[in-house]
Parts: sequence; structure tokens; C-alpha cells
Amino acid sequence: MSAKEPLLGTLKVCILNLQGSSSPHKDNSPHLQPFCEILEMILRKGIKQPVLGFKRKDYWHWLEQLPNQETPHSMPHLSMMIEKTNSCQKLLTAQGRGRYFLRLALNGKLLAVALQQLVKSPRMSEWYDPLTSILGNEDFSEPFLSLMLVVTEMNFSLDMQNSSFLDESWQLPVCVTYDTVPCRELGMVLRYLDGRIFIIDVLPQSQAEVDEVVLVGDVIDEINGFSLRNACNGQAGTVLQKLKGKPLSFRLIRWKWHDGGMYKPLLPYLKILREKIPRFQLQHEHVQKEKKEDRSLQGGRLLYNLRYLGQISVGKYGGKEVLDCGIPMVLEKCLPPQVVLFDVKETEVFVQGKASSKYGTCLTNNRAE
Repeated sequence: MSAKEPLLGTLKVCILNLQGSSSPHKDNSPHLQPFCEILEMILRKGIKQPVLGFKRKDYWHWLEQLPNQETPHSMPHLSMMIEKTNSCQKLLTAQGRGRYFLRLALNGKLLAVALQQLVKSPRMSEWYDPLTSILGNEDFSEPFLSLMLVVTEMNFSLDMQNSSFLDESWQLPVCVTYDTVPCRELGMVLRYLDGRIFIIDVLPQSQAEVDEVVLVGDVIDEINGFSLRNACNGQAGTVLQKLKGKPLSFRLIRWKWHDGGMYKPLLPYLKILREKIPRFQLQHEHVQKEKKEDRSLQGGRLLYNLRYLGQISVGKYGGKEVLDCGIPMVLEKCLPPQVVLFDVKETEVFVQGKASSKYGTCLTNNRAE
């Protein structure tokens, strides 16, 4: 009778937990990380390491060689997954690539197929010790593959773009998208540290502050789909210069995790930032514009209290360029300012006296005071 393998028992418990939770399983599933950690321990157990100080091997080194094995069971999609893993610019280590591949296989319901190919490889005896490994031991590999078939029946919806910290941890960060309009300056102050771009300040009254998405301490992961993992000094500025005048879409990694606490893999980076920049402080909440601006609700629409400085005719036609001559002409009148309610609609700008129910279209300096 063969001995029991504790890791297989733990893996079974993790799978039962996944089965008992809601589907599809996403990155914030509490049972996903324990499952992945145990799976990785099984794939690493008994790996034969090279002698004479050569670089240590990980399970990814064997997975990426599978398409080169002349086996009748080779499948095209396995090669495609390996190619996609190798081409991911956010991964710098074999550990990160192995984890990315496993997540990719979970999404595509191909985990059992990939690991079955690994177990049946003619080179298995070169890679794994049959006495200490699970994959190289027939008594353990068969029940292991049976459990993987159970996992293959589950539905996973994992964010494959969220891969910039797989080199360090199975615990993945919270990611958000920040879309903004073209502008001269966003108002984000950046600091490069070990290939990552940290936001160390957001300037007051800047576009980034007004949009209320960015938090000091966040990491810029992508700009318009361009990965900034392992970025060198000034690379974000170079990308932004190429995108000048175009709408921008930032993918941000939050310093805050799902539970409201700090995302642990960022701790070493943030410690260095605090040492180098004593004034650096993590931003917990956005500045609430409601506290800075006096606003009124009327007819279900939100109106702003502004100072109305006058109006001038600019004709029926004209784009935003008429503002360059229209605003100075209004200011030259030096009329006494009036407090009005300001309403921006799709094609018109309306102002209304606070004590009046009449509206009119006009030019203002569009500045809240």
C-alpha cells in the first residue's frame, strides 16, 4: 500500500473550497490563492536541480519545453499558451512565467491537459526525482491528474493583465483604469524605483486631482496598453509624448488591497520611498470636490455656483477657438459680477440668476469662486 502524500490532501481541500464558492472564480476569490500556492508546491516537489552552481530550475523550464517533445498528444493550443506566456512583457522570471501560464490554463480549461502532457513527457525522469516528487511518482501522479480534471470543469475569469507582481507573489493587487482627456499637464509627480513607476504626489487643482481616480502611492502599470513594467527613468514621459493630444488610459496598481490594508508585495518599495522622500505619504482618500465647490441641485441636475462676468456675441458658428477672443472682450466690459447657477448640457452652456427662473446662453470665465 502506497504512502499518503499530504500535499494531495491539502489540494483536495482547496478544490472543495473552490467548488463551494460562487462561479466564475475571479482574482478576489478567497480560495484562489491557497489553491495556486499548493499547486505550485506540488509542481516544484522533487525537481532535479543542476550541480556545479548552475541556475536553479523551476517547473516553467519544463513546461516551456513541452512543444518540443515528439509526442502524439501534442496540442496546438499548448504551444500558443507557452508562446503567449513568453511574450508577456510584465514577467521577468521563470516563477512569474510559470504562474502566468497556470492562470492562463485555468481560464482556458486546459490545466489538466497541460499537466498531463508534462507527466507523460519522455524526459520526465530527467526533470523529476521519482522518489521525492509527485509528478514523477506514478502512485501520486494519477490521483493528482484526477484532481486536475475536476478543476478543469470549473469556470475561471482571471484578469491576465494583472500580472506585474507574479514574479514576487501569488497575491495580486487591485487594478483600476484611469481614463482622461488630453491636457498639457496631468499633475502626477512620478518616481522610478526598481523598474516600477510610483505616483508620489498629485498636484492641487490638477487634472489628476479633479478626476479623483489616482491615489498617491499607486503604481502606473500601463499607458494606453503599453506596459511600463521594468521601466527606466523617463519612460512614462516618452510614452506620453508619443500620445500627445490623444485620450489617455492608465492602468493603475493600487497600493491598497481588497481588505483596505496595504498590498504586501509593495512594502519593500514603499519603505525605500519613505527613506528617500521623507515627505512621502500614502493617500487614503480622494479630495472631495463637494467640500471645495458650492453646488445646487435643481430639476434633477447638478448646477454650480459661479460668478457671471458678462456676455458677448460671437456669431452662430465657431469652435472653441472663439474663446480666445471672446473671453477678453467680456472681461474688458468690467461689469459687476453676479452669482449665478451654471449648467453644462450636451450642446449649450446655460446660466441662471440665483433669484430668477430664466436661463440664457452666454460666455463666462468658467471659474468657480
